[in-house]
Amino acid sequence: MTPDQILAIKPRVLTQSQRESYFSDGYILLAKFIDDAWLNKLRDATSEMVEQSKKVSKSDTIFDIEKDHTSENPRLRRVSNPTEHHPVFWEYVTKSPMLDAVADLVGPNVKFHHSKLNFKWAKGGEEVKWHYDISFWPHTNYSPLTIGTYLYDCAMDQGPLGVIPKSHLVEPMPSQYDASGNWVGCLSDADAKTAVESFKPVFLTGPAGSLTLHNCRTIHGSPKNQSDLGRPLLLYTLTSADAFPYTVNPLKPIHDQVILNGSRALYAHHDATPCLIPPDWSGGYTSIFSLQQKETDAADMKPDYTM
Repeated sequence: MTPDQILAIKPRVLTQSQRESYFSDGYILLAKFIDDAWLNKLRDATSEMVEQSKKVSKSDTIFDIEKDHTSENPRLRRVSNPTEHHPVFWEYVTKSPMLDAVADLVGPNVKFHHSKLNFKWAKGGEEVKWHYDISFWPHTNYSPLTIGTYLYDCAMDQGPLGVIPKSHLVEPMPSQYDASGNWVGCLSDADAKTAVESFKPVFLTGPAGSLTLHNCRTIHGSPKNQSDLGRPLLLYTLTSADAFPYTVNPLKPIHDQVILNGSRALYAHHDATPCLIPPDWSGGYTSIFSLQQKETDAADMKPDYTM
């Protein structure tokens, strides 16, 4: 569906001005959108995941950990596919008001792509450099969006999500390969400087229960967590039903392409704007943290044109 077609449908939970703002700026922030009952369930489930991570001594397909992570002092960076590891995370994406907010922005037929639970641990949780999402997992159109849920209050010291308004409208999209052709999963310093100077970044602080929603083309990132408080951010990427991936889903979730609302599409909607293709993920994927912190060998992140 096109933005005009979506805007012509009566909204469920958002105002028309919020929807228009999303399509114009590439993001919206919904302060305190999720109630305490959901937050308590999500916090308990998150605590259980942290407890499980204490048994891990190195990053694996579920837990991505900082180098000084220990059982006594756990320092998680990510839980991949949390919907597969605790039932509350799947219940949340299928039954909470969050799904209605997404339907107001992608259309009534909503499809699941992946989920992750990111952490910025207290006193130094790592930054995420400026990047955009869609070239990690290209689709036939640019409806995919990512929804973040703040499980606790998030102020500037906690390293909130930052977005660059209107960057989703820039063509051509900047490369996320380096000058040697290695995939780095972020903009070059020069491209990042241009984006920041052209469009002033906005940092999405908010109380617990706030939702951040950004389009798959929107340039975003987050600073380090300099506070004494950890900052978990629960993330889901959802799409319109008529958006179809044409590369491997790097996180390989079991719920990939499950229809969450409405019905499946009989035709794909194609956007004419070209999309940068990532490396071949079929051999595995670590995380954006290991890519940007250069823990992954750059030689392994060249695109494979032989398939």
